[in-house]
Amino acid sequence: MAASERLICEAAELADGGKGVRFEVDYHGRSAPAFAVRYRGEVRAYLNRCVHVAMELDWREGEFFDQSGLYLMCATHGAMYGPENGACLGGPCKGGALVPLATTEREGRVFLIEQGKET
Repeated sequence: MAASERLICEAAELADGGKGVRFEVDYHGRSAPAFAVRYRGEVRAYLNRCVHVAMELDWREGEFFDQSGLYLMCATHGAMYGPENGACLGGPCKGGALVPLATTEREGRVFLIEQGKET
């Protein structure tokens, strides 16, 4: 499978523990909401879908972190996730994790790494 890259945003749009950027991905043949955030200097991206109930996490567009800027939080049910790996840390998502998406950052931009299909 060949991988390709798609621009998500300018790197400066993602402040550590701050507002994220929403985008769409192809997930199992369907369009699905996703998001990217910066945490401890690294860009992390996930499907925008709570493990507990398939609801989008952000409480306002692009707002994924709790007030401390340390945890990703589902606005609907309060599930808490570790931004470094998407693992559930508390709430109704027990034992689950967000679906991670591969990214790369270079030349001041953030790209989604998409896996191509074999032909």
